[in-house]
Amino acid sequence: MRRLKKVLLVLLAFLIVFGIVCFFFINSLKPDYEGTKELNNLSANVNVYYDTYGIPHIYAVNEMDAFRALGYVHAQDRLWQMELLRRVAKGKLSAVFGKDLVATDKFLLSLGIDNHTQETVSKLDLNSETIKLSQAYIDGINSFIDEGPTPIEFYLTGIDKEPFSIEDIYNAMGYMAFSFAMAHKTDPLLTNIRNQLGDAYVKELAINSDTSKVWIKNFKKEHNGTIPITASIKKALEKLPIPQFEGSNSWVLSPEKTKNNKVILANDPHIGFAQPSVWYEAHISTPTYEKYGYHLAGIPFPLLGHDRNLAYGLTMFQNDDIDFYYEETNPLDSTQYKTETGWKPYEYITKTIVVKDEEPVQFNYKKTQHGPVLNSIANQIIGERPIAMSWIYTKTNNEVMDALYAMTHSTNITEFSKALPKIHAPGLNVMYGDAEGNVAWWATAKLYQMPDSLSTKFILDGVSGKQEPIRFLDFSENPKAINPPWNYVYSANNQPDSISGILYPGYYLPENRAKRIVTLLDEKEDWDKETVSKMILDVTSSVNPSIVTEVIKLVDISEFSEEQLIQLDALKNWKGNYPLENINATLFHRYEYYILKNTFEDELGKEQFKQFLTTHLFKRQIAFQANIKNSIWWDDITTKDIIETRDDIAVTSFLDAWNSLVRDFGPDPKDWTWGKVHSLEHEHPIGQVASLRKYFNVGPFPVNGSRGVINNMAFPYDSTGYYKVSSGPSTRRIIDFSDIENSISILPTGQSGNPLSKYYKDQASMFVNGKFRKMMMNKKEIVKKANSKLNLIPVE
Repeated sequence: MRRLKKVLLVLLAFLIVFGIVCFFFINSLKPDYEGTKELNNLSANVNVYYDTYGIPHIYAVNEMDAFRALGYVHAQDRLWQMELLRRVAKGKLSAVFGKDLVATDKFLLSLGIDNHTQETVSKLDLNSETIKLSQAYIDGINSFIDEGPTPIEFYLTGIDKEPFSIEDIYNAMGYMAFSFAMAHKTDPLLTNIRNQLGDAYVKELAINSDTSKVWIKNFKKEHNGTIPITASIKKALEKLPIPQFEGSNSWVLSPEKTKNNKVILANDPHIGFAQPSVWYEAHISTPTYEKYGYHLAGIPFPLLGHDRNLAYGLTMFQNDDIDFYYEETNPLDSTQYKTETGWKPYEYITKTIVVKDEEPVQFNYKKTQHGPVLNSIANQIIGERPIAMSWIYTKTNNEVMDALYAMTHSTNITEFSKALPKIHAPGLNVMYGDAEGNVAWWATAKLYQMPDSLSTKFILDGVSGKQEPIRFLDFSENPKAINPPWNYVYSANNQPDSISGILYPGYYLPENRAKRIVTLLDEKEDWDKETVSKMILDVTSSVNPSIVTEVIKLVDISEFSEEQLIQLDALKNWKGNYPLENINATLFHRYEYYILKNTFEDELGKEQFKQFLTTHLFKRQIAFQANIKNSIWWDDITTKDIIETRDDIAVTSFLDAWNSLVRDFGPDPKDWTWGKVHSLEHEHPIGQVASLRKYFNVGPFPVNGSRGVINNMAFPYDSTGYYKVSSGPSTRRIIDFSDIENSISILPTGQSGNPLSKYYKDQASMFVNGKFRKMMMNKKEIVKKANSKLNLIPVE
């Protein structure tokens, strides 16, 4: 017995010591927000003040020191995120997550981002300010890698920290450019529909981008500077452990539209929700440069930013910058393909993919003059004919980083606008406002003209040479509006007005958000920060009620119970809003899903129907389809002796929706509230492990809003009837030039990507509840209210 007690005491002592060691080890992995640290190559001390929400305010004597400090503090909060983002273009995700990511690595490698980066970097002017500041930022990251604690994700995945380089910056930008593209989801699917079902079915799809009534109006009066693809591609991208870019809202109000006669800019870029959240905020101040900016992981210059002179934001242009081409292999020599000038040799490329806990995978693919041949990459492409993908990003010189440098260092609208022609991809709507009263919108992209009457929404003929781009448009031909007479500019990823007499092809979103934004802006002439902050949280759809009205009037009420008629009547009077307690919203989306399912799944089949639901095409199709009385799609081809009508689909779909809600929540509609089906969880890649979910993921939260409203909490449709939010506002920013130091913002979770940081999820509840915080710029206030101060000093 005495021996047992000794053993137990020894065991207890061991557990106590082990617990103490674990406690100190885990605490050693936290970011260090105070104290003094030496940093290589600094010319003088840099003071970093962290505010209440962990945003660094960096004060340095010159820009080189400031960007070194930025790299260091960015890395200590977001090194894991930086690591994942730089691995995408190089096909190195399998080395972290194992064989499940091999298909993803294959597809991303084939895009050629890394090869294009190497070519770009080989031509860089190393003495340019863009590169010098970028290298200073990289030096700061590498200083943290050498001297700072290793984030816990590196231990859990077993990967080593490695130095960053300029190539990593360009590769991160390349991923962002592809993430915006929609053609890979749409063009092969449309081609399959045409090939399998025929032109009659294609004619009744909202393929053309001009199906909405609300276009962004061009206004090209010049300013004077002082006046106010396939299933396998889908599956490969689904496994990406980092978010994709989806859409956005932005509007900028001229002084004539505001209470205080100063410009107000609002912007909420819509990006896939994830943890860490996308943006890292940082405020830099030197004697010659100041910017409060939002940074992507591993990129030195902010994509969103403001100072006391000007502010800018971004939304997706949604232009078509990817084309697919059918190629023809030489029947006598499989190493050649046909072109308009004769046979040419395929370019063969071999890559090796390192796979965690597995043997490396040898990966081979071939290229044509158009781009990579997808058949060996996306091996579920129907048919044997080679299909190549042409992407504008890898076709022209890459000057995007120079554009970002120039944008961030501009002091007025003239300087700012001169930077924009250098953005060739991704296509962006750049939104601008300044202290002088100017407002502007530019669609930035390398646009090109295709032959007349040619639809780029289908796979093109790559052999004849007759379906190639005719010319690149000059940037002056791109859509834009500078100080328009209606006194605001806006973008909601909707169709821009004609360009040189034609509507530029794209994958624009339907008019829902655009219509609501225009309606609200036109109603008022006295906007201020408070009313704009309410508008950015608006959860009302002006389109969905019209869809309800159109469909419900088709319903034969004799087929429904008294309770169903009560809810039908309530749905008919629904205002299209999405608070948590709303029942109509839940019933509407169940109803809408079953209308889509009962209309399209019989022709498309289950797999292609799922693909259809991932495209912007289906979003445009909803309102479009409801207004077609005699559509070929209405008939259910599986019922041979019956031809279904729009009325039949309306009744069947309502009953399907009703029965599904009864099954999920019981027979009392009072229990069918929106908050029960619409939720948001910010998922960390490691949070996929069930036992680690609560430590790494943030949420879930029931959330108001929906797809297609200004507070765009978007979700995919599937058979579950639950709407897990996948993308939405990656930040909400409101810049008010009448009170620039009190402009406001919010992040979806927190500033830090380190789960041990107190800033990891401290904004999550605020975000869900529609609250904001100040973006501090006044040095006296920053110093006085700082939570902590980090001193970075030169190495002695």
